[in-house]
Amino acid sequence: MWWREFDGGRRSLWREMDRMRREMDRVARTGLHTPAPAYPALNVWSNADGLVITAEIPGIEPADVEISIVGETLTIAGERKPDEVDGERRYHRRERGYGRFVRTLQLPYRIENQAIEATFDKGVLTIILPRAEEDKPKKIQVKVA
Repeated sequence: MWWREFDGGRRSLWREMDRMRREMDRVARTGLHTPAPAYPALNVWSNADGLVITAEIPGIEPADVEISIVGETLTIAGERKPDEVDGERRYHRRERGYGRFVRTLQLPYRIENQAIEATFDKGVLTIILPRAEEDKPKKIQVKVA
């Protein structure tokens, strides 16, 4: 039929319209831009004694990182400085971000604020958060009557 192959054997109008509809459906489902992952990436471990949190922050000086706890909310903030390029060089590709970052995490229980430790090694920040003594699970001894 003439309407299927209107252009002498090349892609038909109807196929092209179907392709455009599928592409518009894909954009409507996923959006034009995928959301950026949260930065810095975190791993969180817990047990009865507390939490251990690691954050990947390569290229950042420990002095440029701020850690704070208010109530049961941990905040990690800092700034990655842009790479300095002299006048003779220019970027061909720039994928590493720079600027201020803030990451907030709701803690599952209260923390012993005076015993928090933070270390920085090979671009990984490790924060040890001991659980508050009054928040630790208590084992209750059952007495025989």
